[in-house]
Amino acid sequence: MQVCAGALLQCSFGVAPSPLLVLPQNRVMCDGPPAATIQDGQPMVNVVPFGMCTSPANPAVAAATAAALGVPTPVPCVPVTPSLWVPGSPTVAIGNMAALDNNSKLMCQWGGVIQVVSPGGFTVMIP
Repeated sequence: MQVCAGALLQCSFGVAPSPLLVLPQNRVMCDGPPAATIQDGQPMVNVVPFGMCTSPANPAVAAATAAALGVPTPVPCVPVTPSLWVPGSPTVAIGNMAALDNNSKLMCQWGGVIQVVSPGGFTVMIP
């Protein structure tokens, strides 16, 4: 399925889902909202926090856990996504970038895997 603005995302170390935000810069719509590409993974622009972060690789979680004498302590999530979504669509391009499909994944610097829970639209299929 083609992923659109408003799709629900979930991080493996986050405690809550969050929506995908897609700017209408490519002028391609999907079931109404803008269609997403593999480039729509910028933190705080496209990917917003997932509630609290529980990743032990996150320095803020490690510090909070140490301050709590070893009791695992989540901290507010701040996604850090240094790369693009992978793999994206091998056959459909939007604005010279691969379209984002619901099987793509995005890695967070703190070890989390961000995936699409709901694509935001249900009528546009990617071959």
